[in-house]
Amino acid sequence: MRLAQTVSLIAATITTGLMAGLFAAFAYAIMPALKAAGDRTFVDVMQRINVTIVNGWFMLSFLGALGFTALSAFLAWRGQGREALPWIIAGLVLYLVMFVITSAVNVPLNDRLAAAGKPGHIADVAAVRERFESAWVVWNTVRALANTAAFGCLTWALIVFGRSSA
Repeated sequence: MRLAQTVSLIAATITTGLMAGLFAAFAYAIMPALKAAGDRTFVDVMQRINVTIVNGWFMLSFLGALGFTALSAFLAWRGQGREALPWIIAGLVLYLVMFVITSAVNVPLNDRLAAAGKPGHIADVAAVRERFESAWVVWNTVRALANTAAFGCLTWALIVFGRSSA
């Protein structure tokens, strides 16, 4: 049981960290770089990213973090290392906040951007960008912060869990 707890908590921490890094990179590098791009370029790049990002590696981290963290909480509740459970639960709640924001805000914005059509065929590409960019950037920042806090909680849970076995 201890091995399963350790492996699930490490997997939860790694996958949560990967997602935190991805959303943070959008917040501090990708979106600021695209801010200077023309409207057609911006829409084209974001449409391409939104298609490309839905792949096995992304889904493994995005859904895996949720599953591994839930499993870690269950195993901590059932087994040894209960001292880490509050931190695991906090990480799970914060990850769920990010998950809800992504599902309720960012994905629908991505879908609307895709539905606008190819950038070369959009009559008012500036309006399409305007309806997308500011809301997407704000909510991406919120989800990046929530996800980073979840990563911090899980990192601390690993430390607490390790101490409890010493």
